[in-house]
Amino acid sequence: MAMLAEDYEYVIGGDPDRDTIDLAVLDTATGRTRAHLAAPADGAGYGQMLDWASQHASGRRVWALEGTGSFAAGLADALAEAGEDVVEVGALKRRRGAKNDRLDAVRAARSAMARDHQASPRARGLREAIRALTATRHAVLISRTKAINELKSLIIVAPEHLRASLRGRPLARQLDRIGAMTTSADATVEHRITTLTLQSITARIRFLTAQLAELDPELAQLVRQHPAGPALLAEPGVGPVVAAQMLISWSHPGRVRDEAAFACLAGVAPLEASSGQQTRHRLSRGGDRALNRALHTIAITRMRCHPETRSYEARRTAQGKTHRDVRRCIKRAIARRLYRIMESAARQPAT
Repeated sequence: MAMLAEDYEYVIGGDPDRDTIDLAVLDTATGRTRAHLAAPADGAGYGQMLDWASQHASGRRVWALEGTGSFAAGLADALAEAGEDVVEVGALKRRRGAKNDRLDAVRAARSAMARDHQASPRARGLREAIRALTATRHAVLISRTKAINELKSLIIVAPEHLRASLRGRPLARQLDRIGAMTTSADATVEHRITTLTLQSITARIRFLTAQLAELDPELAQLVRQHPAGPALLAEPGVGPVVAAQMLISWSHPGRVRDEAAFACLAGVAPLEASSGQQTRHRLSRGGDRALNRALHTIAITRMRCHPETRSYEARRTAQGKTHRDVRRCIKRAIARRLYRIMESAARQPAT
């Protein structure tokens, strides 16, 4: 999408909060603010916003909203159902000077007008279902890891007669032994409370493990339902969790304008880091870090067990590249290939 002034007469900037959304209408020809509105962030409020927009921006208009994946998600859906054009505005840079919701709505509109390339809001439906399930799985995995670490730490300081039966055993055996522990009436308070604590943590680990066992098949099924899912899963090193993150970050065809922009989004676009007579590049530290982590997982998996990638690594190492430089090149190539796979698969007609 080109600059908004070329296609629209009005830009409606939106600054959302939990309960309200502030809007401002700007004339693209003059850049002047025509009207303001603050309305509730609910169904009735969305209808009020549409009526207000028809009154103050009756010509060709576009909505520039910040936070379409959070507080403005409901408004973005309502606008899409009403056939309105919507672009997404990233987090606004706060500068010195006055700040309030009315001014932020104007800044959102001006930010969209100043950009050469516009981003559409992320897709809902299947993509949002994958995102919600992935976020839940990630939280469960973090909680399970934390519980396991608590268990290991407690075993280290437990009384010797308890620690001896658990030391050096795999986690599954430790959980079984802890679950079978009993305390007698004449046990010391330290023995009784340590046993109780171990069993409490064990129950938590087993509960979280059962949750992961339920979520993983569901996530794999959702990924396979996506038009690009089967093609992604066919790639070496790409499993359901990694494929889900790819689909979440990419969202839908056209949101990321080309594979170079996708590499930049993923933080794998090379940045020049030359000095003196040395010419080299390094990875960017910006971008979507969850997407970058997914590409890193694919890269290290392929470097370990994918013959073609291992041959490439050996060839570039012989040319003087470091392991880090080779991994950077591999991540960039993977980003290019997976972007093209997702764009191609999603644009093909359903069969």
